[in-house]
Amino acid sequence: MNTDLLTLFDADEATMQRLVAEALSGADDGELYMEHAQAESLSFDNGRLKGGSFNTEQGFGLRAVAGEAVGYAHAGDLSVAALKRASDAVGAVTKGYSGSYAAAPQRTNKKFYSDENPIGSPTFEEKVKLLTDVDAYLRGKDAKVRQVTASVAASWQVVEILRADGHRVRDIRPMTRLNISVVVGDGDRQESGSFGTGGRIGFGDFLTEGSWQNGADEALRQALVNLEAIDTPAGTMDVVLGSGWPGVMLHEAVGHGLEGDFNRKKTSAFAGLLGQMVASPGVTVVDDGTIDNRRGSITIDDEGTPSGYNVLIENGKLVGYMQDRQNARLMGMKPTGNGRRQGYAHVPMPRMTNTYMLGGDKTPEEIIASVKKGIYAVSFGGGQVDITSGKFVFGCTEAYLIENGKIGAPVKGAMLIGNGPDAMKRVSMIGNDMKLDTGIGNCGKGGQWVPVGVGQPHLRMDQVTVGGTQT
Repeated sequence: MNTDLLTLFDADEATMQRLVAEALSGADDGELYMEHAQAESLSFDNGRLKGGSFNTEQGFGLRAVAGEAVGYAHAGDLSVAALKRASDAVGAVTKGYSGSYAAAPQRTNKKFYSDENPIGSPTFEEKVKLLTDVDAYLRGKDAKVRQVTASVAASWQVVEILRADGHRVRDIRPMTRLNISVVVGDGDRQESGSFGTGGRIGFGDFLTEGSWQNGADEALRQALVNLEAIDTPAGTMDVVLGSGWPGVMLHEAVGHGLEGDFNRKKTSAFAGLLGQMVASPGVTVVDDGTIDNRRGSITIDDEGTPSGYNVLIENGKLVGYMQDRQNARLMGMKPTGNGRRQGYAHVPMPRMTNTYMLGGDKTPEEIIASVKKGIYAVSFGGGQVDITSGKFVFGCTEAYLIENGKIGAPVKGAMLIGNGPDAMKRVSMIGNDMKLDTGIGNCGKGGQWVPVGVGQPHLRMDQVTVGGTQT
């Protein structure tokens, strides 16, 4: 596959630059965004291959920005004729408008990923064998196993951006993922557990026997724990959050509220609080799109700005927002490399990459020992957050009672209920074991989905509302 997408148009580079410049005349900003993407997935359920898909798509999106307005048109046809039709459509936003075209993003010498495409290697047969082995391994591991579902997925995305000023950049973005879920039963009761891993890496990391077996063991362990779980008591109590994936609560309850568009429009619970204490001392939250091989990492964002290490909350104080180019300009700030989009049919907006809390100085054992009565939340499932108020509800997929500083019985049905800014002020102990999730995060916003990473150390949060199932 030719990764130089501009050459796929039926015109030379000089003609393409002229057409883009004409299309964006009078605009404050904008670009021609080109994309070629391939995706593959295989799913295995109850001993047989249940589904598979492979698709390829390519296209472009043309965007003109005029003040707060955006004109956007896209097509799945890389042709001059399609570009001219798109130009006519986006021209409506600049008609009668005379803007000053913004300076191009700073260039970067980094290139996080090679041109190697993870799709097709290993072979279809080898991937099916992996899924078959996962199924057989789990069924032979414990007689309580009733259902096994496993899947592998890979994608390969080539992105190219051409601006009206001739600035041109490209990024290659591979992605792979393995998911395993298992249902166990004892009599009439059934419970489930799951494990997922992935990142911007090749399938070779998953096809090693030790790697996928560790994931299968973790899914089974979680399922067996949940099979023994008792109902969760409801009330207000101290909560300990585990490291890694529980950072998804930080992502949802705090991260979205720190995206530039919500703050510019003053619809975020954090709007107008820059420079103020919004969390407990010691709490530092960053968004970092530069970590090697991580699911949320990108060389450049979807406007061409290099990704960065952006401190959002520093020692409890709000010090920054995540910005795309439009919202940064309107707020008098700098873009942070967070202008992201799902694909060529979508406009960019401020989005997270890998968002996490830095570690502190307490051991996990110290944190758990400090709680007389509470909940230890190890893993989360779904949750809901209202950006304007900051209110959230999160369900735990693995949790335990804490009694007199010791981990007690596993519980089911635990829900953490609170408010993002308030919850950050309830953090009283921060662990020294910060880690990122295993590479499974997807983030939805405005109908668009992008891959992200989350992370945190163990945390103690004082007097959190816990919804339970105990009667």
